[in-house]
Amino acid sequence: MVRGQTWKRQWLKWFALCLCLGLLSGNLTACSLRNATAQVPQLVLATPSGPATFNYPLNTSFYSVFGFIYEGLLETNGLTLELEPALAESWQISPDQKQIIFTLRDNLRWSDGKPLTSDDVVFSYQEVYLNPKIPSGIQDILRVGQSRAFPTVKALDSRRVEFRIPEPFAPFLRFVGGIPILPAHILRPGIQTLDAQGNPRFLSMWGIDTPVQEIVGNGAYVMERYTPSQRVVFRRNPYYWKKDEQGKNLPHIERIIWQIIESTDTQLLRFMSQELDAISVTPEAFQLLKKESKKRNFTIFNAGSETLSTFIAFNLNRAQNNQGVPLVDPVKSRWFNNRKFRQAVAYGINRERMRDTIFRGLGVLQNSPLHPDSPYYDPQVKVYNYNPNRAKQLLAEAGFQFNPQGQLVDDQGNPVKFTLLTNIERRIRPAMAAQIKQDLAGLGMQVDVQTMSFNPYIERLGKTRDWDCYLGGFGGGGIDPHSGFNIWYSRGSLHTFNQGSLPGQPPLKNWSVHPWELQIDDLLIRGSQTIDESKRKEIYREFQALTQEELPFIYLVNNLALEAVRNRVKGIAFSALSGPFWNLPELELAD
Repeated sequence: MVRGQTWKRQWLKWFALCLCLGLLSGNLTACSLRNATAQVPQLVLATPSGPATFNYPLNTSFYSVFGFIYEGLLETNGLTLELEPALAESWQISPDQKQIIFTLRDNLRWSDGKPLTSDDVVFSYQEVYLNPKIPSGIQDILRVGQSRAFPTVKALDSRRVEFRIPEPFAPFLRFVGGIPILPAHILRPGIQTLDAQGNPRFLSMWGIDTPVQEIVGNGAYVMERYTPSQRVVFRRNPYYWKKDEQGKNLPHIERIIWQIIESTDTQLLRFMSQELDAISVTPEAFQLLKKESKKRNFTIFNAGSETLSTFIAFNLNRAQNNQGVPLVDPVKSRWFNNRKFRQAVAYGINRERMRDTIFRGLGVLQNSPLHPDSPYYDPQVKVYNYNPNRAKQLLAEAGFQFNPQGQLVDDQGNPVKFTLLTNIERRIRPAMAAQIKQDLAGLGMQVDVQTMSFNPYIERLGKTRDWDCYLGGFGGGGIDPHSGFNIWYSRGSLHTFNQGSLPGQPPLKNWSVHPWELQIDDLLIRGSQTIDESKRKEIYREFQALTQEELPFIYLVNNLALEAVRNRVKGIAFSALSGPFWNLPELELAD
């Protein structure tokens, strides 16, 4: 108790010193930015990492601009989770569930004023998302049934678009409806023109070096300015389709400033100095923010468990690169591909201590790939609570033992040693990695922790693939389990624990899939084919049981979804599955 109180006093002194001395230059920057946008209603938010691309189909980063500048045919109500009209004002489904006709709103326009028609919808799907030369993870969730066939798309007239699928596909509306529609009049030449290597020029279009004025969207905002590593400024799209109940054009807020602030400590300081209008509340900052909320006129919203799954995953890839070099040291690969080894690691991590100390009690143990709010979540799924004795028993059954120095060694005498990779943007992750290192040392394992920035971290996981184990997460776990198809499908673009060759990458040699991965493929395909909800729930119960038995992802602790928002922002309807700003166009500022 005394040690904790001392730490708290030291932290508060540090915070006060930074607040008094360290924010001068930041305040000057904020003042100059606010003066430059004189008296325009604006919302200032923070992101720990800037955009990796302005080309939506090529994006693999969790941090992107697309939620501001694009919309799809349909949208999900963040509170009811029901589908609602967006660019499409209505839709019809045939009795056999194989034909879906969307009718676009009348007089839709792109942010450059050009008409948005059914041609843009057909272009987006037929020429971009379903194009085999465009390496997009969206293809994973658009493949239908056992045949893995894509929908066919055609325009019936300028406002009506027909999708046809070879068999009933339960998640069709939720996933097809939510994918952004892209501007054919801007991007089609990039599809039709090839570069020197024979690839569509589209693959090099709309990188982050593109002037933002050239990026055309259909969402509530357009990009006004981008300063790398500093900020993205969005302004209201004058051609946005949505209106409020009084018939007034939305959005209400004229400008959004998206500050790129890698450190959560710096985000906190800037929020407390009123430079930011909202921040995600980290466990270490909660007590301070709670104490200051009334005085500084903001509210902390709590929506329960985050949708960001947090886990460690071992590299189960047994392939070699195109030079014939194994992606994973063959000795380590034998450990990682042993199910009992993975289960032992799961039992050896003290998640309860992680929740109570690192998360300050503001976390929830995760035991399933599905969010507890999903109607398909199984509360009876297998749980790996801390049990070092069970962990040691499993290791012994797998042929491991302790040498005289207390090191865990395999049946050939190799000490168990591997590197745990994570990113630095989420401050809590290095602390989690440090505890995992300590916990697994109790099992005689040597874990070396390596941290790096988010974009190089993603490059390492998805392209070079030279890693042992990583601590990470996947965001946006939605209502329907099919939202994770590109993660779990054995050939999916985010199947990180055993990633095969992707379009545009050098081929891998001797890549193979485990039998249980094929079982997961089958379950997810059957789940998407099944319309009856009770039968779908049974399929996804089996899916959760299998994933928790094989443990390609060892789930840890999730933050509570806590957001501090200034009281001048009116209309917040925070939910864990949708976030605090899902209804951004309707929000207002009461200055």
